[in-house]
Amino acid sequence: MKALEAANSIFDQLVAWRRDFHMYPELGLDTVRTAGIVAETLRELGYAVQEGIAKNGVVGLLENGEGAVVMNRVDMDALPIHEAGDKPYTSKNPGLMHACGHDAHTAMGLGIAKLMAENRDTWSGTLKLIFQPGEEGQNGAEIMVKEGVLDNPRPQVALALHVWNQIPYGKVLASAGPVMAAAEAFRVVITGKGGHGALPHHTVDPVTTAALMITNLQTIISRNVGALETAVVTVGSIQSGDAFNVIPETAELKGTIRTYDPEVRLRVLDRLRAIVEGTATMMGATAELELLPVTPALVNDASVTALVREVVTDVLGEDKLGDIQTMGSEDAAFFNQEIPGCYIFVASGPEDYQDRPHHNPRFDIDERAMVNGVAVIIESLHRLMPTKEA
Repeated sequence: MKALEAANSIFDQLVAWRRDFHMYPELGLDTVRTAGIVAETLRELGYAVQEGIAKNGVVGLLENGEGAVVMNRVDMDALPIHEAGDKPYTSKNPGLMHACGHDAHTAMGLGIAKLMAENRDTWSGTLKLIFQPGEEGQNGAEIMVKEGVLDNPRPQVALALHVWNQIPYGKVLASAGPVMAAAEAFRVVITGKGGHGALPHHTVDPVTTAALMITNLQTIISRNVGALETAVVTVGSIQSGDAFNVIPETAELKGTIRTYDPEVRLRVLDRLRAIVEGTATMMGATAELELLPVTPALVNDASVTALVREVVTDVLGEDKLGDIQTMGSEDAAFFNQEIPGCYIFVASGPEDYQDRPHHNPRFDIDERAMVNGVAVIIESLHRLMPTKEA
């Protein structure tokens, strides 16, 4: 089976699946409709199907003789974003949108399932397809692992991919080592003393305290993380008060921390705690810090990645192979912690890609990228699960 030719042959089906999922996005672990279509399609293709893992996760198992057990993971959930634009496949669920490409991932997952099932004479082994809900902040992968998704049978290799609008359609990116950052969320509740906006000297202002705290947190990166090290500290939300002439009692900050190196992570967390406590004390306020680990760093196995890079060169051409490292995070890291694997990025940016970034109301992809993604995965699967004759 020629991988690129096979993937091209189902392009119309990939587009139909993707646009259907795009019109009916579902949030978090509640991917009821999407999971139902996935399970039904897998059964029709001859897979043994297990449902209900991490609430709406689906596993398709296709045993095809002796050989390796290889998994391919797909995420299915959308984001709480109201879609902009008037495409014929614009979201029909107000306030929800596939703004990160998981609709394309699900379509590609079904395309991979279809081609592998219809060409069983070209490979030998066991294919385990994991369709995961709750990637966008709910750690669906961690839940699935805890619920035993990697058992019976346990894969030897894990593959996964993500469309990537940061660059125009064409390339496929795969790098060994850490490719996505570990992520933590933090929440700070600052408590002061409320009062009249015209009499600030009778209050302890949590808004001013929050402003100073945000400014001080920027020094973690500029003064505590080396220039050749990597970390991000971002405050993404500040909430306090609702009247122009009232100094409120409390303020709340929410943010995220991204790191690769465990030692850098601990240093950043230590400075975060010290700055939160010290700034509050300096201003006469108190502060409670809550830390929520989200996901570890996503690390690609060197040997599996070498195989994937060879596949990209052979299937698409050497000029289509690229490298990748990003401070974004991905809960597929929980699978790669357990199983050696490769997480692949498929360039999907349309002509106006700079106006359609991930997590943006105008997000959209060049749908031809799905052909590249399917072709690379099915060829990688064939090389990981060759027939006895091969």
